[in-house]
Amino acid sequence: MIDTALVALDSLFDPMRLAALFAGMLVGGVFGMLPGLGGVAAVSILLPFIYYLDDYSGLAMLLGAVSIVYTSDTITSVLLGAPGSPASAPTAIEGHALAKQGQAARALGVGFLASMVGGLVGSLVLFFAIPIAGPIVLMLSTPELFMLALVGLFFASSMIGKDLAKGLAAAALGVLLGVVGPAQAAADFRFTFGQVYLLDGFSLTIVALGLFGVAEVISMLAAGGGISHQRMEVSHWGAGFRDFWANKWLVLRASLIGVLGGFVPAVGASASTWVAYGHAIRSTKDKSKFGKGEIRGVAASEGANNATVISDLVPTLLFSVPGGPAAAIFLGALFSFGYYPGPRMITQNPDLMFLIVWSVALSSIVGAALCFAVTPMLARLTRIPFAIIAAPLVLIMVIGAYQATSTMGDIFMLFTLGALGWLMKHGGWPRAPALVGFVLSGPMEQYFWLTNQIHGWTWLTRPGVLVIASIIVIPLLMQGWRWLRQRRVAEIAEPDDAAEVPGADANRSIALVLATVGAVMFAYALWETFTFNPASRLMPLLAIVPGLPLTLWLAWRGVREYRDDFARDGGELVILAVLLAYAVAVWAVGLTVPTLALIAWMLLVRAQMRVRSAAVYGAAVFAVVWLLFDIMRGDPPVGALIPLS
Repeated sequence: MIDTALVALDSLFDPMRLAALFAGMLVGGVFGMLPGLGGVAAVSILLPFIYYLDDYSGLAMLLGAVSIVYTSDTITSVLLGAPGSPASAPTAIEGHALAKQGQAARALGVGFLASMVGGLVGSLVLFFAIPIAGPIVLMLSTPELFMLALVGLFFASSMIGKDLAKGLAAAALGVLLGVVGPAQAAADFRFTFGQVYLLDGFSLTIVALGLFGVAEVISMLAAGGGISHQRMEVSHWGAGFRDFWANKWLVLRASLIGVLGGFVPAVGASASTWVAYGHAIRSTKDKSKFGKGEIRGVAASEGANNATVISDLVPTLLFSVPGGPAAAIFLGALFSFGYYPGPRMITQNPDLMFLIVWSVALSSIVGAALCFAVTPMLARLTRIPFAIIAAPLVLIMVIGAYQATSTMGDIFMLFTLGALGWLMKHGGWPRAPALVGFVLSGPMEQYFWLTNQIHGWTWLTRPGVLVIASIIVIPLLMQGWRWLRQRRVAEIAEPDDAAEVPGADANRSIALVLATVGAVMFAYALWETFTFNPASRLMPLLAIVPGLPLTLWLAWRGVREYRDDFARDGGELVILAVLLAYAVAVWAVGLTVPTLALIAWMLLVRAQMRVRSAAVYGAAVFAVVWLLFDIMRGDPPVGALIPLS
């Protein structure tokens, strides 16, 4: 085995193959920093070029792109608060909060090092685990897989904020969004309202960018100034290295969580990242900093997502079952080069397996070094007025969203979900559980339906299911016990010492509106489910049964706590209205005129630039937008009322 590994390493160090690897890393690094594009877009762009290379060079190019995406997207997540990819949402929450406190270098340093370790752990596990991973994966049947997904959803619901009810309601809302479109268990299309666009459901890219990216842009545009109001020192990485070393065991545990998530097909980096993030919260005594800038959250999420994207290759190579979208493209490349993944691939093509391991390991190290090198220049963006950065950022998000189906529905849904994300942010609803619920709705429905078909309801008594369920039940019992004790203390204490009302720091008016809208959505969904086939009702009901009573209770609680505080968010409402109007204008007259108007408004009104400077900068931004459409081989939207592009 060692001899084969050394032969594969020698093959990789061929100049042409190294050049292909580094070219893939460059493309992956750039696309990782562009919100909404990420690894799938990077490998899609490279796919036509690999066929001009030999098999090892072409596969090395794809691996270089995949390996660095979750390292470079840390830059966008931390500096701009827009997740470079859905799996970077926890980094955007914690890292961006640190950036606004002037600690971007600290967050980026920990993120880069944790990403490198995650990639190396994934490579090491890939090296040793492929021969034994098959039996392990086959030991997990559908009931256990369903319960594992449910545990991930529970962790996401309870990890941010003090109000578990809002977290669970957000998770149920995410699952409801995830079941829109075709049912997996029957020939049904759910909640499509007769719209062709909704027949395929929502794109993960659009949901992630809407809930996090657009919502953050609105808030930061309204606040004015730069991302950080303090000068950032990015040339000294000492604090980041010290934090990384202090949390080295957390990074290692998170990497192993990511590896396990990659082993299970369809779970992917998004779910395992949130599980690792939840582990970071539960293993910390002082949880008050989470959601406000906690370095442990960055360390855990970045270690997990890089490890997951590598271990996704295990089911890909063993069973021809892609662990994620990028792995699916890699699988297609293997087929095109004449390799047929399966258990026998370990013995028939061991040199290829080791080439994959070496490519990922080298990309993880070099990729982290490159990110350290370019960050000092990019971090200066945080001192530039955000309104100047907002124009290209919004347009890049529009392009990233438009790649889903290349229809106007992509742009409408981006800003509609952006409005939902803004409401959740100011209403005290954590957005992370909604994203995790959306991601897990597909595999959960598949596992849930198969479980009921094969085992009936007797699966609830299986030992593996009971053990996994205890991960949820025990923390709930402990939390209930603590709540009872605090309630007794509050009854004895003076009124000033009473327990804090959950979500007291949220905008009560927006929280009431959001709870009411959520209750209406769940009530309508319940009525609509009666028109579905019985098999198609299972997953929607799994979201509706907890979601409807939770939102009704939150609405009733909101009525009691109502305050007239919409005024403090008036500026953000104006920005939200402008973005929604932009989506309508693009639908009506095409991309060009509304985009020029949006750029002019952001630069002249929000950033208050001089006309000449705004014209030069705006022209450059507009040119880049058209260049991206050309690179992505897509056509910009054409107006429905006035057919302009």
